Amino acid sequence: MSAAREQVLADLRERIAALSGGTAKRVGCLSFGVPEIDAVLPGGGLAHGALHEFAGGGSGTVDGSAAALFAAGVAARTKGQIVWCLTRPDLFMPALAQAGLHPKRVVFVEGDKEEDVLASMEECLSYGGLGAVVGELVRLPMTASRRLQLAAEKTGTMAIAVRRWRRQTEANDFGQPTASTTRWRVSVLPSEDLPVPGVGRARWLLELMRSRAGECAEFEIGACDDKGRIHLSPGSGDRSNTSRRSLYSA
Repeated sequence: MSAAREQVLADLRERIAALSGGTAKRVGCLSFGVPEIDAVLPGGGLAHGALHEFAGGGSGTVDGSAAALFAAGVAARTKGQIVWCLTRPDLFMPALAQAGLHPKRVVFVEGDKEEDVLASMEECLSYGGLGAVVGELVRLPMTASRRLQLAAEKTGTMAIAVRRWRRQTEANDFGQPTASTTRWRVSVLPSEDLPVPGVGRARWLLELMRSRAGECAEFEIGACDDKGRIHLSPGSGDRSNTSRRSLYSA
């Protein structure tokens, strides 16, 4: 079955469920629209109804912001409202908008500690009918990740864990096993060259660290545009198996 036909059938299921007063379980994958990236992902994109992890390449604010913007771009390309769970309300909303995530689509849920973030994510995933549920986390224990994965599978809502470090030592937790379907690392690269003096489009090193039933890979990409889309940087190439404004306020 072609990807276009699968998308038509998925849309029809959602419309039928809406007419009957229910919420359709979203199936299939969210394509990046970049053949080189989609080709290494089972199903040709990020699976709906699954947990995905994103982290910066280091413990600094710049790489952490890049990871959050990448996650925002993914969420922006889903259908429905987005719930963003966090403990520190320091997101810079204009930066999210530049990545395609309009403020009117986002509902922020603030908790006092990370246990509250995990509980809020699970509750929102169980509700269904959302485009994606995003949570900012330092640690993601295996048990908690399994609960999120199961809740996402039940309703077909995409779950996104943005791993945000406060100290260098906390970044070591990213190597611990979780139940996530994919795990990504985003690092900032020099911006694209322009034919005139100025700052070009931001570039990132995108590393697929883990993909269930898939392979690891890394790509040099252009940062999300105002539709949440990315593109492969010229001369990047897939190496399988091998504007720097901060998103967060000080």
